[in-house]
Amino acid sequence: MFSIKEGLIMKLKPILFSVFLIFLLGCSNDDDLFATIPDENFEQALIELGIDTDGVVNGTVAINDISGITELDVHGRSISDLTGIEHFTSLTRLVCVFNQLTSLDVSKNTSLEELLCSRNQLTSLDVSTNTSLQSLICDHNQLTGLDVSKNTSLTALICVINQLTSLDVSKNTSLKVLIVWQNQLTSLDVSKNTSLEYFTCSDNQLTSLDVSNNTSLTELQCGINQLTSLEVSNNPSLRLLYCNANKLTNLDISNNENLFEFWCQSNPLTCIEVNQTQLDNIPSLWKKDSDDNYSLDCN
Repeated sequence: MFSIKEGLIMKLKPILFSVFLIFLLGCSNDDDLFATIPDENFEQALIELGIDTDGVVNGTVAINDISGITELDVHGRSISDLTGIEHFTSLTRLVCVFNQLTSLDVSKNTSLEELLCSRNQLTSLDVSTNTSLQSLICDHNQLTGLDVSKNTSLTALICVINQLTSLDVSKNTSLKVLIVWQNQLTSLDVSKNTSLEYFTCSDNQLTSLDVSNNTSLTELQCGINQLTSLEVSNNPSLRLLYCNANKLTNLDISNNENLFEFWCQSNPLTCIEVNQTQLDNIPSLWKKDSDDNYSLDCN
């Protein structure tokens, strides 16, 4: 026989359990369940992509909706604030080009392999925690500096039309594509980037450029700088070379048998050294000043 006390406890157990559950739910932190999305255009994009499943622009999205997302493309959405992106911890690819971003925090997106943030208004970009990054495309912003020393897996870096005054790519030995035209670079060391295939550094303030270690180069664009010399004899795979609008006084392309497109106008050149095969059949896409000559010997 149960005592009165024991019977009372048995009756109260379901009530006590319910109260305990309510207490637990009441103590749950909303931050653990929802991510704050203050930018309405960002949240609207998530709704249209089927990610924000409640379908209402209310400044939040359920963590369960975003925790497993690996790719996110929100280009051209007039987004000015990407707050909330830190909760997309599984992201490997983020596309946020053609927006109005003045800042971008991807420090929590440590699985990122591709980041495309072109055509915004970014003045800085910290990718130091994104050590898996393979492709970084951040052109048409207002970046004055960019540290990619921790991004040793990078194979492509495109950062054109910014305000970079320096760039260290010595740790990025896997780079195959480096495109940094129209910045304010006065020097650029690519001696460690021996895998480079496409290299564009036009429209900067470079006074020298050494590509002797870049034997895999197929395209080199270094026009509109202040180069006084350029040695390309170690680049036999070159198919395209733009070195126009520099201060070159001599140029030897006789070892570049595969050179299909070549621009060297607006240099103080008088003679461009070629080999006999080239001289016999100058390609139609070779461009020089009218008073410059091709010759087997410019000495």
